[in-house]
Amino acid sequence: MAWHRRNFLTQVLIPSLFTKRSGDEAAPRFPEIKPGEYGITWIGHASFLVQTHDYNVLIDPNWARWLKVIKRLKQPGFEIHHLPDIDLVLVTHAHFDHLDRRTLRRIASDQPIVVPVGVGNLVHDLGFNIVHELDYWQTVRLGSLKISLTPCHHWGARFLADLHRGFGGFVIEANGRAIFHCGDSAYFPGFKEIGERHDIEIALLPIGAYDPPSGREVHMNPEEAVQAFLELRAKKLVPMHYGTFRLGYEPLDEPLSRLLSRAREAGIHDDVLVMTEGQPVVL
Repeated sequence: MAWHRRNFLTQVLIPSLFTKRSGDEAAPRFPEIKPGEYGITWIGHASFLVQTHDYNVLIDPNWARWLKVIKRLKQPGFEIHHLPDIDLVLVTHAHFDHLDRRTLRRIASDQPIVVPVGVGNLVHDLGFNIVHELDYWQTVRLGSLKISLTPCHHWGARFLADLHRGFGGFVIEANGRAIFHCGDSAYFPGFKEIGERHDIEIALLPIGAYDPPSGREVHMNPEEAVQAFLELRAKKLVPMHYGTFRLGYEPLDEPLSRLLSRAREAGIHDDVLVMTEGQPVVL
């Protein structure tokens, strides 16, 4: 196979070391969120701040400059101390680019955190007041928020021997509206069932790292993200998981251009919301 003849160290990792980080960490201007509205701020990679009138929810927060030897090539949208008070934290799985213990320790202030089953012991000691571990389709409520864990096609081990750890996506429901954060996933038939079980309005879907050095099919490519969006029957597609860390051979700017091209072909170009790190959008 072609990927065997490539060298991730010399073609990706070493050139990344000499690439200057792009982006600014300007102080964000979070808008006032009215009842029934969602405020969404992309922090970078798979990290999002989702705001309702009553709650601030942080998903897969990661302010790390490095993933071990992999350099962050795009600054987070804003510095961590600019965050509003966080009421709830969601972590989709234990991989280092989604579960950063140093970031979580800085965020934890006696609020709850929700993780897939088998991931709780990685966050118990960080300062959260309760750790909810969910299996697929299970839910937890916080006031007007309903959080559900959904299936995906990925893997959850943080190291080599902890294959017991769960992984998934989250549906956040409030005031009759639903946001879906996919986590990491290859394309799989389960997106249709997720869309049948939940009336998803906004889908945050990964579009990068589809050409990994391992050759494993554990991330969607942009064209598959469009297919997942259609099967979810969502109204708005927000791409994520691209442009921050080079986790695959594809160039940093390739995923978005491929996504937009396929979206035009599929007639959903106006349904794609390309976000800029650190700039809130109210929907």
